[in-house]
Amino acid sequence: MQKINQKQKQLIKIFVSLFIVSSIIINWNNVSWLFNYRVMNSLVYSFFNPYENSELLVSANNMVINTNTVKPETTLGEPMIYKESKVYPYSAKNNSIEIPSINISAPIVMSQSTDAKVLTKNLDSGVVYYPNSVLPGESGQIVVLGHSAPPNWPKIKYDWVFSEINNLNMGDQIIIHFGNKKYIYNVVEKNIIQVGQDVESNKLDGQNNILTLISCWPPGKNYQRIAVQAELLID
Repeated sequence: MQKINQKQKQLIKIFVSLFIVSSIIINWNNVSWLFNYRVMNSLVYSFFNPYENSELLVSANNMVINTNTVKPETTLGEPMIYKESKVYPYSAKNNSIEIPSINISAPIVMSQSTDAKVLTKNLDSGVVYYPNSVLPGESGQIVVLGHSAPPNWPKIKYDWVFSEINNLNMGDQIIIHFGNKKYIYNVVEKNIIQVGQDVESNKLDGQNNILTLISCWPPGKNYQRIAVQAELLID
């Protein structure tokens, strides 16, 4: 009788093991993210650290222009008269980003530090407005960081927020709600860059405002970065 019970236990173990394995195989698309969690944790520091001491925003910072007061000289040596700053539409929404074509809406967190631990905590609450970026409507570059995740990653916190930005096409809109104003950007450029590589924009001309979204590429992997750039629309 004891031998029979032992065999029954072994059969039950085999049955349970086969059931678990078959369930994982059948539902792989829904559970595969579980096996990437440790990988994603290892990406946290390397995602941010390349930018901590880089020249990421140098070009943007050098081109900050107050269009109400600065009058650069033309080739004839006479000052160019700027029009008054555009009045952007009122927005009742909190600081946030919307990307309609890929169904994204997330809070914008204004980070006060480039420290990896601080940024990691900030990213739990949305996308991060990188320190020293210019403000919407000012001349220069805005850099916004966001996590990406493998396919079928559950929407826990905001680990997934920029997973599909590679699907953006030229002309797609990115909307920034900031300081009770609404700013509309059109996608103008999309590049895959190396880890730690400076983010440059061919569209910066010293007077316009360029928004750059950055995430890991491919989603959830630490191989490269994707940079999507959009230019502020001005009537």
